[in-house]
Amino acid sequence: MSLPIKLISTDFDGTIFAESDTPAISMELLGLIARLQARGAKWVINTGRDMVSLQAALARIGQPVRPDFLVLVEREMHAHDGMRFVGINPWNEECHRAHRDLFVRVMPDLPRLTGWIKARFSATVYEDPYSPLCLIAANNGDADLIHEYLEAYCGGVSDLTLVRNDVYARFSHAGYNKGTALEEITRRLGLTAAEVFAAGDHLNDLPMLSRRYAHWLASPHNAVQSVKQAVLSQHGCVSRFPASRGVAEALLLFLRQTGVEL
Repeated sequence: MSLPIKLISTDFDGTIFAESDTPAISMELLGLIARLQARGAKWVINTGRDMVSLQAALARIGQPVRPDFLVLVEREMHAHDGMRFVGINPWNEECHRAHRDLFVRVMPDLPRLTGWIKARFSATVYEDPYSPLCLIAANNGDADLIHEYLEAYCGGVSDLTLVRNDVYARFSHAGYNKGTALEEITRRLGLTAAEVFAAGDHLNDLPMLSRRYAHWLASPHNAVQSVKQAVLSQHGCVSRFPASRGVAEALLLFLRQTGVEL
């Protein structure tokens, strides 16, 4: 029987990886993914982490199953060539160019935006190689208020969006996110959204938790409420279990619904 799910897209932190758990990623999920890969399915870790941070986390847990693709910083794509991960172009080149051009337009407003935040909150505001405005709020209440203010600003700048996960946020280009990157990988593999599974737990996962990009949608029990609502409203699965155990439960449920036993 042909697999109904041929591409598995998982967020990392909170969705499959919980550093406080032992193991940090359940062997049940890793074994399930390995069996699906053996039958031709592909796995992409779709994360807000950069390459160094993700590889360090995987090395610490002795990751026994290798993803076929990485989506890093919610937008950059990399494929494993048998030895290492290499950037996928022209996607990455176009992504870098679009962000560069966008951020040139934003730069004059940054002093006003950062000044507003620093005058009202104990938040860390900084720039990094991926965004001229990044922040770490002191708590989620502060993050909500800052989010509201910055989203209002983004509404007046074409292509600008705010990507948020918990108390962390940064400016990004609206055309490059976990969903559009997943769509490009799907296209490159010659697949359709009907053959894609996607799982996430936080706000930055919402772009890929859409039937436009994946038919099979899931979130673990620890997902934030807005993610659970988005998944349920599209007839997806919100697991009874947290993190990787929850993703394994959802993936097995979908496979069994289509008559696949692994």
